[in-house]
Amino acid sequence: MELDVARLERAALNAVPAPRVAWDGNFVVRAFLGGTGRANAACSLDASEDPGLEARVGRIEAHYAGLGMPCRFRSTPLDPPGLVPLLLSRGYAEAEGAVVMQATLSPLSEPAAQWCAGPEADWISVLATVEYQGAARRAEKEGTVPLLARPATWLVLRENGVAAACGHAVADAGLCGIFDLAVRPEFRRQGLGQRLLGALAGWGAARDSATCWLQVAPGNLPARRVYAAAGFNEVYRYRYFVRGEARCGYGNAGKFPVTAFRC
Repeated sequence: MELDVARLERAALNAVPAPRVAWDGNFVVRAFLGGTGRANAACSLDASEDPGLEARVGRIEAHYAGLGMPCRFRSTPLDPPGLVPLLLSRGYAEAEGAVVMQATLSPLSEPAAQWCAGPEADWISVLATVEYQGAARRAEKEGTVPLLARPATWLVLRENGVAAACGHAVADAGLCGIFDLAVRPEFRRQGLGQRLLGALAGWGAARDSATCWLQVAPGNLPARRVYAAAGFNEVYRYRYFVRGEARCGYGNAGKFPVTAFRC
């Protein structure tokens, strides 16, 4: 499984970029505007033993302090041994992470699709109906476009002229990352979720990226059921570890929203 995790982690770094990136050993240390979790946290890309782990964590803490940001670690199966106990001993607490899932979907042609080059107003308006959208999160979504080095699209599905559903995808060397799936409350349970997935899978397949992957909050059971029905299987999970009040930094009871989809 570790090779799959490493491949997906690299794809996620490309799909959710950050303008400030540094490396300390096998840890990548990223910072944006303090909105999304992945773009504002440190994580390891190698599960090997790290004799200098404690000093490394201290340097990463100092790095974020220098940026005026709380220090967050994202814990994955690629953690070096002992990372989580070390963080807990330094006063960190666990915050919600995500389930990472993968599938090969049947592409669908979607006549109601509006393909956008960025998160346009209609796209943002749909996402805002189901996901907490603070100023930092919205600014990061809008600021992602010039940072992306892989093909990307933002999709809006319309029903009777109304922007009813949205999604975002990034194609990367065979993998199609799917993000920000959302359906307006009045249009739910009408099959729009499956249509979003099929349309984005078709977009990815046209760019030689037929394997789809996504991430969803563990507690988002309706979305997880939809994804499982579509053929997605869990590959791994990750968690965040943050200090004290930093857990509430996103204004959502200490949780880091990962996907907005509600079926």
